[in-house]
Amino acid sequence: MTFWSVRESLSMANRLRRSYYELLRDDLDQFLLKYALIDSYNNFLNKNAAYPFVEKRELKPRTRINDIEYESQNTFLIIFIEDSIPANHKKYIRFYDINKTTKDNIIKSKTLPLDCAFDRSQKFFDSARFFDFMQILLPVDYALLIQRDPASKTNDRYVLSHFHVRIDWPVVEAAENLAVNLRYISKDIYEKGDKYAEDIQKKFFEYYGLPVMAGGRRTAAIVAAQYFKRNPCITTIYVGSSGSRSLTRISERGVSKAILMKFTEDEINQIAASNYISYNSFKKHYVVAKDKKDNICIFQAIYTFTDHARPPDDGKLRELRPDLYWQAVEGQFILPKPRVWKYPPLPYNTIYS
Repeated sequence: MTFWSVRESLSMANRLRRSYYELLRDDLDQFLLKYALIDSYNNFLNKNAAYPFVEKRELKPRTRINDIEYESQNTFLIIFIEDSIPANHKKYIRFYDINKTTKDNIIKSKTLPLDCAFDRSQKFFDSARFFDFMQILLPVDYALLIQRDPASKTNDRYVLSHFHVRIDWPVVEAAENLAVNLRYISKDIYEKGDKYAEDIQKKFFEYYGLPVMAGGRRTAAIVAAQYFKRNPCITTIYVGSSGSRSLTRISERGVSKAILMKFTEDEINQIAASNYISYNSFKKHYVVAKDKKDNICIFQAIYTFTDHARPPDDGKLRELRPDLYWQAVEGQFILPKPRVWKYPPLPYNTIYS
């Protein structure tokens, strides 16, 4: 069961929009891999501080981790929606006139550097300066919203329409919505008692690959991901936090996490040989930095939902069993450097090694 309209059910016009959206999303992926991971690494270097690499165990589903906040880590929350958000969603998603990306609003917020000229076209995704504009706004608290420009009647044009976007849907309602869809409750999260309701909220965090005590930005991300399931279009949520040191991406495909990982020279040789790539090509196209004798690459874990986190085939109510896993690792890859054109992700199973 899907919550969005699959490609085969779309009109030809909307299929073209879906294709365009996915191309733009690929571009956004590349920009954010650099901003979230490589730029953060360089922030640490510039302060002569050791980079806190993510341990493999932190990528396992349901791992409990004590988050440490790192000031040098780039943080952000981005909502990228395939269509325009209808106005009736303003009750829970705060995108008002006051936080539109207009010159007056941005100047009032003191977000725009004084020496930076404002070009109203730079907020459109097809602008050559779009990512420069986004980089100015990314450090702003709360979320950025990218959506189809409601004013583009004849073509599909995407715009960074709002900043300072807040997600005001309560966590308990998001968890309740998920539990109803998965048939663990019929209507109300408290219908089987307080303990059952607490367990459902814990499983809600597990569903999206977060520890229960995850910080506000990551919690806002998973609440937004659940909220936008009520729309028949695709939404992609990107979140980077100072505790996780990762780029988390939530989409119709599920959840993925990208981190920086160290590899020895021997490991590099083995990976290159097993993928029929020369050592020099691997170093050129996959290694993003050096740490003493180690090579640093971008590693991505892709997660899938277990049967317990999918609606039951018979549609009947079922009992929640908190001990059962809701997530499993589906894929593990070493990613090419951002903007590398001809080299693909390389399979590399290491989380459980």
